This record gives sequence, C-alpha cells and structure tokens, in this order.
Amino acid sequence: MTNELPTSVAAIDLGSNSFHMIVCKLDKGKLKTVDRLKEMVRLASGLDDKRNLNPETQNKALECLERFGQRIRNFPPGSVRIVGTNTLRTAKNSQEFIVKAEKALGHPIDIIAGIEEARLIYQGVANSLGSDARSRFVMDIGGGSTEYIIGIKDYARTKESLNMGCVTVSNLFFKDGNISKKAFKKAMLYAQQKLEPFQRKFNRKNWDEAIGASGSLRSINKVLIATKWSNNGITREGMEKLVEHICDCEHINELNLPELSDERLPVFLGGVAIIYATFQKLDIEQMTVSDGALREGLVHDLLGRIYDQDIRSYTVKTIAEHYHTDKEHSGRVKQTVNYILNQLDSSCCTENSKLVTQFIHWAVDLHGIGRNIAHSQHHKHSSYIIENGDFAGFSRQDQVLLASIVRTHRKKFSRSRFKKLPAPWNKDAPYLTIILRLAILLHRNRHTQESPEFTISIRKSTIDLLFANDWLNTAPLTQADLEIEASYLSDAGYNLNFR
Repeated sequence: MTNELPTSVAAIDLGSNSFHMIVCKLDKGKLKTVDRLKEMVRLASGLDDKRNLNPETQNKALECLERFGQRIRNFPPGSVRIVGTNTLRTAKNSQEFIVKAEKALGHPIDIIAGIEEARLIYQGVANSLGSDARSRFVMDIGGGSTEYIIGIKDYARTKESLNMGCVTVSNLFFKDGNISKKAFKKAMLYAQQKLEPFQRKFNRKNWDEAIGASGSLRSINKVLIATKWSNNGITREGMEKLVEHICDCEHINELNLPELSDERLPVFLGGVAIIYATFQKLDIEQMTVSDGALREGLVHDLLGRIYDQDIRSYTVKTIAEHYHTDKEHSGRVKQTVNYILNQLDSSCCTENSKLVTQFIHWAVDLHGIGRNIAHSQHHKHSSYIIENGDFAGFSRQDQVLLASIVRTHRKKFSRSRFKKLPAPWNKDAPYLTIILRLAILLHRNRHTQESPEFTISIRKSTIDLLFANDWLNTAPLTQADLEIEASYLSDAGYNLNFR
C-alpha cells in the first residue's frame, strides 16, 4: 500500500440476516456517505444440522457479493473493511465460503468475535449520535446474535454478545411462519434464559438512555409508530400491544402490520420476542433507534487505522501492561527488529511494510505475557492468551496470526503452524517469526547495551548474518545461542549462516 491516503473508504457487514455495504468519501479526515447497499441473504437459515452452510445459501450470498464487488473492486488495499459475524463464526465450512467471497469482493474478510462486534456497533451508534456524556445502553439484534453494550461518549465500557438472533429464534419457534401463544411464550423464555446471567449488569439502573441499532429494531419502531401504539420510539406499552396483536394471529401472513416489509416478515417475530424479553428482563420503558450500526463503526475504525490511531495498538499496550511485561527490553528488541527490516527487501515479505512492522511490533510487545502465568513454556501461554482473548480491534485471523508468531518465537520452529494462515501471511509469517527470534536472541541477557552492528539478508530458505568488527568472537554465549538456533531452523528447512 502506498503512503497516499485513500479518497474513498468502504465497509461491509456480512451479517447472519443481511449483508450491508456503506461507501464514504474521505476529505481531510471527514466522512461523507455516498452509497449504501443492503441485501437480505439470511445466511443463518443456510446452516444445516451439522452447522455447514448449504450450497444454495452460499450461491445466493456470492451473487450478492459479486454485486458489492463491482462497486469496490478498484478501491486500494487498506481502504475497505469487511467483517463476518455470528454465522461465519460458527459455520464449520466458513473458510471454504470466505475464499470464494474474497475473490468476489477483491478484498480480505475478517471474522470478528461477538465482543468485537459489540464494540464496533457501539462505535457506529456513538458516532452517529455525536458526543454525549450520558451513559448509553445499546442493543443490536442480528440474525444469529444479539449484542448488549453500555458506554459513555465513544467508549464501550461493558459488552456482551449472546447467541440468539432474529433468524435463529424465528426458525426455532415460528417454523413456516406459524404463530401461537405457546410458541411466543417459549421464544420469550428462550431469550430471557440467554439474558438472565447478564441481567444485573445491563439493568436499567446502570444507564441513562436506551438505543436500538439494527434492522429488527428499526422495523419494530416503524410498526409501532405507524400503528400509533407508540409516538416516542419503542416503548414497553407499545410492545405489549404488538405482542397482543401477534398472539391473536395464527400465521405471519395474518399480521397485516403497516411498514412491515415482505423481506423482513419471516424474521420479524424472532426480533419481537428478543426485544420484548429484553424490555421485561432489564426493566426498560423506552428505547430510541439509531441509524448507526456495525458498518458505521467499521468505517470509523478504518479511519483510525488510516490516520495512525489504530485501536489494536492501544489494545496491545493495555494487555502488555496488564501482564507486567518488560517495556525496556521490548523497546530494545523493536529497535533490532527495525534494524533488520530496513535491510530486507520485498522478496522476504510480500505484505505491505506498514502492516508487517505493526504485527512484528505487536508480537514483540506480547511475546512475554505468558511469563505472568509460568516461566516454563511461557511462549505457549502467551500464544494461548493472544488467540483466545478478547482483543479490541483484532479479527480472529489477526489473533491467530499473532499467536502463531509468538508461539514459534523460541524453541522448535514448526512451519506447519503457518500453513493455514490466509495468504500472504502463510508465506510471510515464517519470515517475521525468524526476524523476531533473531532480535530476541541478540538481546538474550536483557542488558541495556545496544545490539552489535550486523548485516542480514534472507533469500528463500537461506539467512545470512554477518557481524561487524569480529564481534561474534567476543560474545561466546551469543555464538552458542546462534548455533542452537541454526539447528532449530535447519530442522524446519532453513539455513542460518553467521560469522
């Protein structure tokens, strides 16, 4: 990627119910929305009993993404952010679909955890509403998950993602559109059971205003206003009237509700059950609805990356501090990493240099966090925390990449660990790991002195390391470590030559 700032940015939310795309013009750090696209795909309905996405749903989704791809195909790398949510998190064959989807879109897709989805939703809401010092409760009903967040201004303080959505609840309790009081009661109990462990955390006493942020909530809001069951957003009284009307019907085709579209109808009841259960469980009386949601949050997150305010760097700093890592040692290792990177050309790493530097710096900052658990095998503990933790700003692929580098930064070098990484990281990550290993090795004693002058080149499987002024003969322990390192790398098919 060049150093030029993009003139346009785009974000795509591959939701379990709908796919959304937003395109914005970027001018002096300000965003202007120029295009919005939305298609109902109902990805969650395409999961079979074994949690595989069926071919019909995949084809429908890919046809949509081909259309999206035509709009953004010429956008430069780094100017488009695409994320997959609950269904792509849980589908066993999601990777098979992602490969085809990335080809259709021409840009990489990130799979994000539910907590990260919640953070981004809050960002979208906060930026659409403007600054407000009051404490906000934000709720987003997706096709396969529902997110609950409490935040102040643009900071999401409390976040949860529950495994229930308008598609999944509709499919579970209102099959073929059939309605009964018993089925609605069961759907309500199901949602309340999911929410019960978090009831105290999100109770009405803990925030000042409630905001809804999804297609389901916007749809319910429109229905309540059109029927005059509410004149102030979504209210408890309005929901009671809506539920009473629903339970008087035997099929969704009998609902005849104004402002309820045909495409929303099949998943409407699942959304109603979730929001009504939430109102009751959390003692909510009224909720306004925001236009901002996940895709707007993605755009603002992308803006931070473009203007060097990447939330991921803040996350790494916070986690490193939490685990009491040695900052001074990490700083010295980073200097040596930069010294190495400045000597290498693109034949070593095909990914853009800014991203390469970011990931290896993050690996430096986090490689020692496992020492806080146990000194022995600390690289394994560090890797586990990185791969399985809630890391704000990071996709699942980001965390797996970072965990793979950290897991392999010492002892045995396993090339197979990198094979399942998405391209080009499956080829680049082994080299980043070798650079990290050498930089840490050259600071083996954790002393404050600067590392020696040396030249380095990496050509395919050969690493040549030449120290200046016969330095190596004055450092027998480092020489011994390099001999051990050469053996580790040799077992993995690399030749480390040093003198």
